[in-house]
Amino acid sequence: MKAIALGQYEGAKYHPFTQIDRELQTIFEPAMDVECTDDYAVLQKDKLEGYDLFISYAEFSDGEIPEEQVQALISYVRNGGGLLVIHNGISLQRSTELEKLIGGRFTGHPAYTSLPVRYQSGSHPIVESLTDFTIDEEPYRFELSPHETTVVFAEYEHDGQRWPAAWAHPYGSGRVVYLMPGHHLPSFRIESVRHLIRESGLWAARKCVD
Repeated sequence: MKAIALGQYEGAKYHPFTQIDRELQTIFEPAMDVECTDDYAVLQKDKLEGYDLFISYAEFSDGEIPEEQVQALISYVRNGGGLLVIHNGISLQRSTELEKLIGGRFTGHPAYTSLPVRYQSGSHPIVESLTDFTIDEEPYRFELSPHETTVVFAEYEHDGQRWPAAWAHPYGSGRVVYLMPGHHLPSFRIESVRHLIRESGLWAARKCVD
């Protein structure tokens, strides 16, 4: 199996892809080969067809995503591709159509802090082998625009409330997963987060079935 991951190496203001790219590669070994790029030109129908999974770790930007690239990613997922969006990868929301594909919009976050992450037992196949954990992380908050079949399978606790930390849904013949943890390199070196990323990516790529 093959995946392609999109991030930003040079000039990333908040979430540089350097070293995180290698973490993603080792997380999915040997089940899936992960190629990494900072070139949005990968969002073309003929280029995406060769991959089982597209991973977005795209940095926040004011730049618009060309409509051709938007439609290429939507078509890719609709026709059976997997989409795994990690933390700032939700920045694809600057396209309203990709926001709908992902199922939510990032609205901001309080200060970096320690967050207990809790799975909703029995809610989704992804969580079957996962256990709750605590992570120092940015507590991202969202406006969800869920599909009818969206499942919020993990939440984090902050300010006495529970907030979405991960969700998943089918989209056409494909599958979409969003994961909130992933602010910087230390996040990717926590074994519980690595396990979460791996299980989510394999489910989205249909390596794991319902």
